[in-house]
Amino acid sequence: MRSASRLSLVIAITAVAAAATFESLNADSNLKGSIAIDGSSTVYPITEAVAEEFGKEHKEVRVTVGISGTGGGFKRFVVGEIDISDASRPIKAAEAKIATESKVEYIEVPVAYDGLTVVVNPKNTFADKLTPADLKKIYGTEGTAKKWSDINPAWPDRPIKVYSPGSDSGTFDYFKEEIIGKKGAFRPDMQVSEDDNVLVRGVTGDADAIGYFGSAYYFENQDKVKAVPVVNAKGNAVLPSIATVRSGEYEPLSRPLFIYVNAKSAKRPEVREFVEFYLDNAEDLSKEVGYIPLPDEVYDVAEKNFKASKLGSAYVKDGKDVSMPVTKAFQ
Repeated sequence: MRSASRLSLVIAITAVAAAATFESLNADSNLKGSIAIDGSSTVYPITEAVAEEFGKEHKEVRVTVGISGTGGGFKRFVVGEIDISDASRPIKAAEAKIATESKVEYIEVPVAYDGLTVVVNPKNTFADKLTPADLKKIYGTEGTAKKWSDINPAWPDRPIKVYSPGSDSGTFDYFKEEIIGKKGAFRPDMQVSEDDNVLVRGVTGDADAIGYFGSAYYFENQDKVKAVPVVNAKGNAVLPSIATVRSGEYEPLSRPLFIYVNAKSAKRPEVREFVEFYLDNAEDLSKEVGYIPLPDEVYDVAEKNFKASKLGSAYVKDGKDVSMPVTKAFQ
């Protein structure tokens, strides 16, 4: 009798566990709602890939992804208009201040590395490398390089057609800080766009053009544009790749990419599930679209921070912007 009772108990427990598992799976598969995302055109390919894969499992969740630029995304995010902001740079102290004033709390989540890529038209057979100083001459107001021959007398005596992301772009901000300098300014006659695809088309259509954007857009358009090696501090001309970005050899144009999650939105099951799905798949999907995965330990810390709803940014301290490697910020 005791054996029979024990068997019945085991069967009952197994049935309850199976029912609970089914209920959990069924609940996940029946997620509903919408998630509003905007921001960086650089981060867009990863977020769009995540949204596409997430949608295959959760068909009742509508995910919209805009590309108004990092600054444009933050303008909406810090006043609570969107759930997630894609960012190709950390949030700035001024933006964090507005979020505080608007009572918008947020969670900072790194998702990948990017090797910001300098490109020229494929017909350009002479620009085999450029130094940061060369780029400053081309892009800065104090620059003297209006023609290619101003960089190297052996190069053609033809005007350089300059393309750049717009001022709402995190890529623009990063390039300015690393190449032009905080106190410098861009030349006023650039062709600008927040949409990197527009920049690709611009460089493709002009034999004397130069531009820059995230590595994903370069890898996707290698048949249309040509990457120019950038000379690093050691004097080596380097192209962006998984190896050179992760090792730090491709500098000064390597940077981390982020998503920022509204903490209130993160309490909604569809948003929480989406961000957890994002972190679970960021390594594979970032590589798939042409970016470089972060070290595993950074993803681990980012996941712990999100699950613990750790608020604020590692890059804003006492109301001021702080610069540090992502491996230090998430350790």
